[in-house]
Amino acid sequence: MPDIHVSAAVVVDADGRALVVRKHGTTRFMQPGGKPEPGETPAQTLVRELEEELALRVDESQLRPLGTFISAAANEPGHRVIATAFAMRAKASDVAVQAELAELRWLARGEWNAVPLAPLSEEHLLPIAWA
Repeated sequence: MPDIHVSAAVVVDADGRALVVRKHGTTRFMQPGGKPEPGETPAQTLVRELEEELALRVDESQLRPLGTFISAAANEPGHRVIATAFAMRAKASDVAVQAELAELRWLARGEWNAVPLAPLSEEHLLPIAWA
């Protein structure tokens, strides 16, 4: 199964809600993040992606490493995603949909079945958000 390497953010706000996003042309919500550009570290990738996708400016020092997680890819059948994940806090008012994103949602504990989720989010990252 081909691998897709990404960096992903488990973003939680002051009310304990977790941020999920949906890209244009897809149905599943997932944590924000994306694929690295040549020479980027996972943290650098995430800092760039958060600004591009959500207008969210963060410093690497705001990211808390969570580890690496593997799941089936949500939008590329027959692939798996290998995600280096980080946790961080943000204000809901500080994020805005940009670039390839179509929508964002802040999910409270118990609401995560309200939207279709990517396997990585459902299996690994959202449980961490509310651990």
